[in-house]
Amino acid sequence: MTDTGGKMPRNLLIAMAVVSILYVGRNVLIPLAYSLLVALILYPIVARLERNRVPRPLAITIGLLLVAVVFGGLVWVLLAQVNGFLAQLPQLTGGRQNGFLALWTWITEWLNDLGDDHIGTWWGPLVEALPGKMAPYTGTALNALFGMLFNLFIIPVFTALLLYHRRTYIKVLTSFVQPEWRPHLPDLLQKVVTNYARFILGMVQVYLIVGTLNSVGFLLLGVPNAILFGMLTAVATMIPYAGILFSSLLPITLAWTTTGDLWMPVGVIAVLAVVQYLEANLIFPKVVGGKLGLNTLASLVIIFSGAMLWGMAGMILLLPMASILKLVSEEIPEWEGVRLLLGGEDKP
Repeated sequence: MTDTGGKMPRNLLIAMAVVSILYVGRNVLIPLAYSLLVALILYPIVARLERNRVPRPLAITIGLLLVAVVFGGLVWVLLAQVNGFLAQLPQLTGGRQNGFLALWTWITEWLNDLGDDHIGTWWGPLVEALPGKMAPYTGTALNALFGMLFNLFIIPVFTALLLYHRRTYIKVLTSFVQPEWRPHLPDLLQKVVTNYARFILGMVQVYLIVGTLNSVGFLLLGVPNAILFGMLTAVATMIPYAGILFSSLLPITLAWTTTGDLWMPVGVIAVLAVVQYLEANLIFPKVVGGKLGLNTLASLVIIFSGAMLWGMAGMILLLPMASILKLVSEEIPEWEGVRLLLGGEDKP
């Protein structure tokens, strides 16, 4: 009893220290965690190329180029959505202008009309106060943009270094492991790589489910090209925040311009909001958590905790990290409680 009573405060202090480190060091740990994720995904490709006598730097470069092609494809889809939206703007601005100038004109005229036509309403003062309140939000948006650009630069660098020096890092990790557990380390690392492959498979399934739900909702509303827009809005959500924002503009605009009914774009927004809620609270934890061997409750708690610590990045990154913790707990008898808490199934 004394030993147990001594372990509880110590474990609690360790947990608090880990959470503090994750929060304080998030600016470094988030891109490093993304880099580790990409490195584990690319490792089978890089290792196969090296076995075929491709030099390691070239093999790593090929792997990173594959990631760049996939990411570039997503950006292309997003830009295509924006371009399609801008093509519809002449209908909204009377055909006077095109492109981003038309977008700006339409937004300013809409805000002015909203303020003039609804003076005395509850949202009138809010509209009038918008220009004076934009500066803080502009600074926040610029900080987010520069942070994203920095991550786009540093993540490939971290990934290349992790892959190039992976044997050194494995030796370092082995030196920290107790001698009796070192024979289990290669098998554990193999399980980690397999779990990350399951993570990616689970993410693909999530986007297929989300795309199907979006398409069904758009079809019921009568949005043109509902299946196309449903799938595109699902794929574009891979880019946090901006993806769902820009990818939803075209179906919202088409729903408005083709029917002239204000409730149609409201319906599109409602469909996207409901599907996003289901994705975050049911589909993602169930599908991805199941692929990682985590139960639904543990997945939900990890997602919400990740959002509090690291924002959107934490919702994505902490799940595979928790799966690694579960794999480690399977090798350490003293961590049986952690394994049961995360997995929820007792060994037969």
